[in-house]
Amino acid sequence: MKPSEKYQKQYFMPPVVTYDWVKKDAIDKAPLWCSVDLRDGNQALVEPMSLDEKVEFFKLLVDVGFKEIEIGFPAASETEYQFCRTLIERNLIPEDVTIQVLTQAREHIIKKTFAALKGAPHAVVHVYNSTSVAQREQVFKKSKEEIRKIAVDGATLLKELAEKTEGNFTFEYSPESFTGTEMDYALEVCNAVLDVWKPTPDNKAIINLPATVETAMPHVFACQVEYMSKNMKYRDGVVLSLHPHNDRGCGVSDAELGLLAGADRIEGTLFGNGERTGNVDIITLAMNMFSHGVDPELNLTDMKHLVEVYERVTGMVVHDRQPYAGKLVFTAFSGSHQDAIAKGIAWREAGKSSMWNVPYLPIDPKDVGRTYDSDVIRINSQSGKGGVSYILKTNFGLSLPENMREEVGYTVKDVSDKEHKELTPAVVYQIFEDNYINPKNVFQVIECHFKQENGIVANATLHHCEHNQVVTGTGNGRLDAVSNAIKSYFNVSYELSFYEEHSLTKGSSSKAVAYVGVVSNGRRYWGVGIDNDIIKASIEALAVAVNKVEEIQNAQFARDKRMVEIMNYIQANYLNVTLESLSDKFYLSKPYLSKYIKEKSGMTFGELVKKVRLKKAKTLLKSSSMTVESIALSVGYQNVEHFNRLFKKAFQMTPVQYRNQK
Repeated sequence: MKPSEKYQKQYFMPPVVTYDWVKKDAIDKAPLWCSVDLRDGNQALVEPMSLDEKVEFFKLLVDVGFKEIEIGFPAASETEYQFCRTLIERNLIPEDVTIQVLTQAREHIIKKTFAALKGAPHAVVHVYNSTSVAQREQVFKKSKEEIRKIAVDGATLLKELAEKTEGNFTFEYSPESFTGTEMDYALEVCNAVLDVWKPTPDNKAIINLPATVETAMPHVFACQVEYMSKNMKYRDGVVLSLHPHNDRGCGVSDAELGLLAGADRIEGTLFGNGERTGNVDIITLAMNMFSHGVDPELNLTDMKHLVEVYERVTGMVVHDRQPYAGKLVFTAFSGSHQDAIAKGIAWREAGKSSMWNVPYLPIDPKDVGRTYDSDVIRINSQSGKGGVSYILKTNFGLSLPENMREEVGYTVKDVSDKEHKELTPAVVYQIFEDNYINPKNVFQVIECHFKQENGIVANATLHHCEHNQVVTGTGNGRLDAVSNAIKSYFNVSYELSFYEEHSLTKGSSSKAVAYVGVVSNGRRYWGVGIDNDIIKASIEALAVAVNKVEEIQNAQFARDKRMVEIMNYIQANYLNVTLESLSDKFYLSKPYLSKYIKEKSGMTFGELVKKVRLKKAKTLLKSSSMTVESIALSVGYQNVEHFNRLFKKAFQMTPVQYRNQK
């Protein structure tokens, strides 16, 4: 015999199945909630709560907004009895809160229960007995008639003692192990109890249907509930309550479908605590409604506090993946998920919608006291550019350019991958700073002065190999001029391909951030500058980016000071400089000077002058409205056709094409 062959279905379908509940697609209002944490939850603990812990938990449940709280089984132990008396005698029960107590359908137990309730402003007295086939046959060894008599006798005694006891009482009956009971028999027992109590719309009774052991799929439970709801006597005087357990992992689904099937009330616990696999988790159930726009009428805005108190007084642990409450339930490590979340939040913040519809987040984490930066997007080796960018923006005010995000993402991800750990926002920023703001540099631009002269002329002081050297460059803007000065000093070629800036939104609002990208030999390098002065910030960013260029990295020796001075002179006198005038200026013979320039720059004097003139022409083409003819003349070429040929040979496009280039 196979192990599975000893099992069979232990539930009973109703004699008539209507399936009307299937026509509803959502719950449209909150049910009545009853917390059974202090009874079902407490009896399931390895170490039950002390009196003080129970009092603290009771106060927490009141703060959450529960109006009905089952506090225990007063006749079961002295501790339970004293807890009930403590709540009453210390006036700890608010006027709008009803306590509920459990009792078996036995005379001496019911009498002690009423004694415990003396002085309570309002109480639900909950009587039960088991009705299932298994309990009837194996435990009680009684017939259906005998089991029904136990229920009826208990209901009768409850009514009689309530009439003799001062107080305001509501009656509740549970056919324990309801799902393992024949549905027509369960209905028969419940109706027999109701015939004793004769509830009315003004004086209702509670019939509670417990999935004491969850034995079926949720739709079966819904059909059972619907059958009871449609066929129960005194229905307008009955609050139909559910008490699902979670043996099959479907407690929440049982409750949700049961509500669609006609139930009015839910008994459950915070975080699903309870015997075996627990009771239905009221927090998950309530937050599911919340996520559909239904007010659950419970205050769950500080989930962290609820978890802290719960774990401390019960000794239980809320799992990291517990819906809505676990530490990781809103967390995205996946790069694609982080990117989608970041874009969704940005879309919402831009005012595109007032309704919540952010990818991967069923609710706004802020609604339960969580934050985006520390709870939602967290960084490890699985993260991508979107997550890293989001952390830098929300924590440090850095809005990375789209083109830069991928490289930064891989840089941060690589650190996490090698160290095999999650990276905090502070560590992410440190990695970013070490690589893009303050990396180890070959040179620094320590000072710059500018003047307007057919464009912008920059006199930049570079610190390289422990020497300072003033270098001159021209350009169509300050940054372009500084860039050309750096190119001239190191005799390197790169393209200043990207520039973006914004104010720093975190910390000092007066600071600005600049992002610069340069391209050399097909590879892009990035730098970031932060300063109160946006010009200084942009120069810092440029210097960081250019320092990463391979040719600069290999420049281990300071540039020849005389050659720098020669280049500066040519920059300033490119219109009329000649080898002879240069020779006179530096007191060098023309043959020696020609050889010296070729050796130090890799170009002849004529090629060097041409390079400076054509760079100046590029600046004027972009920064002025001068005609090509006028620009040719202004940079030293009398013949515009000759100028056009030289320009096209140097840059693979005509001056007009360059001017029109975006």
